Amino acid sequence: MANYNIYFSPTGGTKKVADILSGNLLCDFTDIDLCKDVASLSLSEDDVCVVSVPSYGGRVPAIAIERLQNITGNGAKTILNCVYGNREWEDTLTELQDTMENLGFRCIAAVAAVAEHSIFRQFATGRPDADDKIQLAEFSNLIQDKIDANEVTAPHLLGNHGTYKLFKGTPFKPIANENCTGCGLCAKECPVGAIDANNLHTLNSEKCISCMRCISICPKHARSCDANLMAMLAEKMAPLLSGHKENHLFI
Repeated sequence: MANYNIYFSPTGGTKKVADILSGNLLCDFTDIDLCKDVASLSLSEDDVCVVSVPSYGGRVPAIAIERLQNITGNGAKTILNCVYGNREWEDTLTELQDTMENLGFRCIAAVAAVAEHSIFRQFATGRPDADDKIQLAEFSNLIQDKIDANEVTAPHLLGNHGTYKLFKGTPFKPIANENCTGCGLCAKECPVGAIDANNLHTLNSEKCISCMRCISICPKHARSCDANLMAMLAEKMAPLLSGHKENHLFI
């Protein structure tokens, strides 16, 4: 039996939720980071996976789906986890379910959990918080009971199957500023290779998925988005992003 904690978490929020879920199941998990290339892997029906992605405009990030294609489930049980930044997750869970079932996984539980917004960090700040951790840990216990009973019924999830919400991306494209020392970490860690390693001030805006990983990992705070655009859209989005949104649990 092998167990995998599979996640796409450019800024760390999704992994926080993934680690709570996997950490409270009664088995050891091997991490698979979808921000990097994934080697071919074939699982068995005795294996268990927690598969975690952020919700980008109500969808699973395309690069995460692309890298998941290298993993074959062969009946392995999977817990789906989408993390949303205090707005909505829309079709993220159903798209993830369809993807994993097409790869041969059996989806037995799912979570739509709140974490700090990856672009507008002033929303859902500190989530998952202490209460979230308790709730998610208790839900992990229910999942463990289902695993122990070898129950493989799929939960009914909110969202559309097959035809998903159209996501056109965001206008936020981080660029290097005057603090850049040329260390190259941003180019090395960019999940889609959008930053030119030979010229860190050059960004392929068509490749960039606005995941904000380069901003979150830069030791010199040397990458940023247009401040005026950020302020304007934060004000516009505030009614949708404010308040205390709930985690949603499906089993």
